[in-house]
Amino acid sequence: MSKRTIIPFGPQHPVLPEPVHLDLVIEDEKVVEAIPSIGFIHRGLEKLVEKKEYTEMVYVIERICGICSFGHGWGCVGAIEGAMGIEVPQRADYLRTIWHELSRVHSHLLWLGLLADGFGFESLFNHCWRVREAVLDIFEETTGGRVIFSVCTVGGVRKDIDNATLRAISQKLEEIKKETQKLTGVFINDTSVKNRLCGVGYLSKEDATELCTVGPMARASGIVQDIRLTGNGVYDEIGFEPCVETAGDCWARCKVRIDEIYASINMIQTAIDKIPDTEIAVPVKGNFSGEFALRMEQPRGEAFYYAKGFDEPTKFMERMRVRTPTNMNIPAMVKTLQGCDLADVPMNILTIDPCISCTER
Repeated sequence: MSKRTIIPFGPQHPVLPEPVHLDLVIEDEKVVEAIPSIGFIHRGLEKLVEKKEYTEMVYVIERICGICSFGHGWGCVGAIEGAMGIEVPQRADYLRTIWHELSRVHSHLLWLGLLADGFGFESLFNHCWRVREAVLDIFEETTGGRVIFSVCTVGGVRKDIDNATLRAISQKLEEIKKETQKLTGVFINDTSVKNRLCGVGYLSKEDATELCTVGPMARASGIVQDIRLTGNGVYDEIGFEPCVETAGDCWARCKVRIDEIYASINMIQTAIDKIPDTEIAVPVKGNFSGEFALRMEQPRGEAFYYAKGFDEPTKFMERMRVRTPTNMNIPAMVKTLQGCDLADVPMNILTIDPCISCTER
């Protein structure tokens, strides 16, 4: 008769970039059940809506996550602009899309490095992060920041990028693409890597749908779901197509993110070619009123933003609610852990690209 053992995994573990705790119920070498526990880094950012004016809350929401900071800022201002009926200049929409897709390239390269480190390829980890540094250099040149950018503001963006710099960015992205191609072949074709990823952490399309999975986790199981398809930003003008795989395992989730790196680079270059010469912001005056909900496709998946004002307009919001993609993908992660080998637990956790800072806002 097999004996069951409970093994604590985390909150501090070499494979976890942030603290999350799992109680793994083990039978022999198989995981029978995984019980997640979060709550180590709660910051109460949404509560600050009571003390910060609506124009200031943008910079608080940005700090939900350092990797997705631009997308969170865009989601916040988008919800406020929707509630107040503010129309953003077209150039601002293009610049937001460019920065947002740069964030996706940055996030996926970072994740590829963490994945490589997870299965023991430390040199590959360093090379992924070396290429990622080039994206951070673009952010630093255009926004002044490498983690928090603070360029999204209600009514548009705070900084413009001149056309000469945009052309230079397009050329630099070609170099990043070539460097990335040298790395991604290892993840896709190397036998050792495929042994660690193929067939591991299987999530069927039906389970992914039932568990409300979002982002690359869902698209790797054959679900054609991407909020960019709804036309947010200028995606309907730059030829967006979602990246989808059907295998539903760790390898498929890796492949989706790799494909998205190249898709994002192509979209940025198209946006640079098409960007119009308009203003980058409109003046915003008056107090906040109304309510609005907005969905954004962050690098990890769909995020939800809700802004609500008081009945009498004031400079404060009554509520600012954010739901992040990792929060949605944890049930699917638990599902993939059931029945896997103990040695495959790190791969299953990593392939949802967990962000506990986002989850514990």
